[in-house]
Amino acid sequence: QGLRNHGNTCFMNAVVQCLSNTAPLAEVLALGRYRARGGRAEVTHRLAALVRALWTRDYTPQLSAEFKNIVSKHSAQFRGNAQHDALEFLLWLLDRMHEDLGTASPAQQTRGPEEEVGAPCRGGRTPWLRFGGCPCQVRDQGSRDVLGGGRLESSLTCPHCLKQSNTFDPFLCISLPIPLRQTRALNVTLVLQCERRRFVRVGLAVPLLGTVAELREMVAREGRIPPEQVILAEVSPRGFVRSLGDAEELGAAGEGAPLYAFQPPPARRAAGCPRSLPASPGAAQRLPPTARSSDCLHPGAGGRILLLLCNTAGDGPRLTRFGPPLVLREERGVSWEQLQQSILAQLRALLRGEVRVQGTGALFRIRLAGGSAPCAYLSPQDPRPLCHPAIDRALQLSEAGGPPHVKLTVEWDMSTKERLFGNIQEEVVQDTESVRLQEQAHRQQHSCTLDECFQLYTKEEQVPAALP
Repeated sequence: QGLRNHGNTCFMNAVVQCLSNTAPLAEVLALGRYRARGGRAEVTHRLAALVRALWTRDYTPQLSAEFKNIVSKHSAQFRGNAQHDALEFLLWLLDRMHEDLGTASPAQQTRGPEEEVGAPCRGGRTPWLRFGGCPCQVRDQGSRDVLGGGRLESSLTCPHCLKQSNTFDPFLCISLPIPLRQTRALNVTLVLQCERRRFVRVGLAVPLLGTVAELREMVAREGRIPPEQVILAEVSPRGFVRSLGDAEELGAAGEGAPLYAFQPPPARRAAGCPRSLPASPGAAQRLPPTARSSDCLHPGAGGRILLLLCNTAGDGPRLTRFGPPLVLREERGVSWEQLQQSILAQLRALLRGEVRVQGTGALFRIRLAGGSAPCAYLSPQDPRPLCHPAIDRALQLSEAGGPPHVKLTVEWDMSTKERLFGNIQEEVVQDTESVRLQEQAHRQQHSCTLDECFQLYTKEEQVPAALP
């Protein structure tokens, strides 16, 4: 049943309703099961009459008005019609009830003695505020009822000598921490080698305080691939942004750009390093000048390296990614013509028709994503463009997470892109059910129970050692 507002008395009404709906306390007040100290317990008597009227449906505004007047009589701070804090009024009211009933408020009690482990506890087991039982009535040292309070047992154990000491602190109010959500939703696009699940987006609940190594394990389970084969990289609408290393924190992962997880193709040992073909005349006239691998490369470089590719079209700052990102293995010693042919072979399903590589020159430019400005672009005139020292530096930087790899951006001019690919846009990605479920779960307001708050409050902590 509601209470009449007598002029900014909402704080008072809220406290009365809380006490009235605390069953053990309401029973004590409504049934008169308390012993007042003489005729001075006016506040407790008026509160008991008000609670009794609420439960018997005999409430009238006159009862709440009389309660307000009694409160104003005994507390100058609550006189008039000013607004007040409900918790402040609750603490005052409980303290006043202790005075009316002749008991010592927990706020007025001194801190209990410190007792060592093994010493007999006076009065048996020290009671604590139990919301599963009676939350408003415990025994103090004089075996008198204390309303709304209790004593908190605090145990401290030395990690060296294992000596334990217990202290008992009386309390009237406890400020409980609220458990925060420990995860956030993160969508990751998997680029797999399986044709039936080539591009698929999954939703993950990643820990807020986790590392990229944990994310790599989660992605590996979703893709059913070994964790050491997963390459994590942020890919924006303009191309690659960065690769993620295992030691990085997950706080900002995937916020700057969508996150992709690449599965490398199976490693196959080639029979030999193919011979370089001559570059087409005039192939590099449209490209910025770059250094060549023959200028600064140590001899004997070979083997296969892992390449991540993004195709972009446009001019300057208007470059836009199109088609799916690609991953392939290539020999270090290939020529520009052979590298271009390998890239076109990966794009065969997107091409409008057959493209003849011989005699076409450089169809596109290849930029090393994240490379330094002088060596940003690979040169078509370089006999071995993948043997440039900038490639070596990129491989070294990528060793922090997943297989060593190099990120390359393939830049097409708009006319060539339209002629060969038409108006193709970004890749079509299939969303799994986990994407919707994770977004829905993390969109809802985080809730917790009172028991979870107490568990967090009473969680064991490691106290830092004092300085000598």
